[in-house]
Amino acid sequence: MNRSLHVLVGLAAGLGAYALLVPPVAAASEVEPVPAVILSYRTAVARAAPSVVTVHSGRTVSGRLPFSPRVFVKGIASGVIVERDGYIVTNHHAVQGTSDLVVALADGSVYPTRVVGEDPDSDIALLKIDAEGLRPIAVADINDVAVGDVVLAMGNPLGIGHTVTQGIVSAIVRKGATPIENFIQTDASINPGNSGGALIDTAGRLVGINAVILSHSGGSEGIGFAIPVDLVQTVVAILKTKGRVSRAWLGLWAGPPLQGQGARVVAVEREGPADQAGIEPGDVIVRVGERQVQRPQDVTSVVIGGEPGEKVAIDFVRNGKRA
Repeated sequence: MNRSLHVLVGLAAGLGAYALLVPPVAAASEVEPVPAVILSYRTAVARAAPSVVTVHSGRTVSGRLPFSPRVFVKGIASGVIVERDGYIVTNHHAVQGTSDLVVALADGSVYPTRVVGEDPDSDIALLKIDAEGLRPIAVADINDVAVGDVVLAMGNPLGIGHTVTQGIVSAIVRKGATPIENFIQTDASINPGNSGGALIDTAGRLVGINAVILSHSGGSEGIGFAIPVDLVQTVVAILKTKGRVSRAWLGLWAGPPLQGQGARVVAVEREGPADQAGIEPGDVIVRVGERQVQRPQDVTSVVIGGEPGEKVAIDFVRNGKRA
C-alpha cells in the first residue's frame, strides 16, 4: 500500500516538474488573429480591361454545294487598343476576308472599324476606329518576361463576354521572325474568341497577343501561344506607315554571344547577302544600320520591314576587333 502511494506521488511530482517547463497557454481571447493571405490580380485586370475590345466581323462565303446560295458568316475575336488615337491590334486570321467590321469597347459602345494593314506571316492586323477617351494598354519589356511568370489571358472567348484566365509562361521561343520561330507559350486557358486578346503580366502590362492553341478537341488544353509584344510593336509600326510588311533576307543565322551583348553568327548561307559582305561564322554583330544589337532578336527585326535589295550597314567584331 505504501509502495503504491510512493509511485503515484513520484509520478505526480514528475508531472508537476514538467509543467513548470511549459509556458502557460494564453486564453482564447488573447490569441492574435492570423491575417488571411489573399492573392488577387484585380489591380492588373482593372488596369488592362479598358484596353481590351471585342471585334465583330462578317463575310459572305459560297455554299458548300454547287449552285447553293452564298451565306453571310459572323465571327468574333478580341483586340487590344495600342494607341490613344484609335489603333487596335488583333489577329490577321480573325479579320481575313471580312466585309463588315465593328469593334465593341469595354463599356459596350460600338464603332465601325477599318483595316489599316495586315501581316499574314506574323498573324497581326492593325485596325482603326474614330473614338475619343481611349486608353491604350501599358506595355511590358519582353526581356523581363521569363518562364514561370504568372500571366493572364484576357478576351471574349466564345462570345460570352470579357473573361480572364490565369496561367504561367510555359516557354519562350525567340529564334526568328515567323510565328513558329517567335512565340510565348502559356497554359492560361485560350479559347475561340480569345484570338487577338491580351496576354498580360501581374502588373497589367501587355506581354503578347493571344494567337492560337494546340488542341485535339478544339478547346483549350493548356497549350496556347501568344505573339511577343516586341514583335507586335515592330509590325504595328510598319503597318501604320505602309499597310503591309515586307521581309528581306540576310542569309545568316545568329545566336547569343559567348559573353557581352550582340549576336554571334552561327552559320552563313553561301552566296547569300551576309556571305557576299564578308561575314563569317563566329563574328559578333553589334550594329545593323542605325540600331545597336544587344541580342540576336535585334538582327532578326531588321528582316521585318526591310525591302529586298535595300543596303544596310552591319558592324561586327571578329577576334576581338571591330570590323
